Amino acid sequence: MTDEQEPDYRFTLANERTYLAYLRTSLACYAGGLSAVQFLDLGPDRWLARIIGVVLVTAGIVTTAGAFRRWQQNLTAMRSGGRLPVTRLPVVLGATIIAVGLIGLLVSLWR
Repeated sequence: MTDEQEPDYRFTLANERTYLAYLRTSLACYAGGLSAVQFLDLGPDRWLARIIGVVLVTAGIVTTAGAFRRWQQNLTAMRSGGRLPVTRLPVVLGATIIAVGLIGLLVSLWR
């Protein structure tokens, strides 16, 4: 007999929905970052648009990787009957989005 047991399917499906929500968020970060680089006109060198783009695309990559890791850890914890692991992914993602939003606000007030 193994220590792993199949969790209630509702928890498995909820874990999947959370994973997919993180993937949608990472896609939005990719789209926002690429759009910033392509369409923001913030001066002749466009360095600020590039920084915003790089930060958002990097946030998308981190979110994608973190979401997969979180999905795996949650599934393992549910199957072994352990506690669900704590994650900092929402805090990091929220802080990144706040920082980019504040930069956008400052730039719009500055122009």
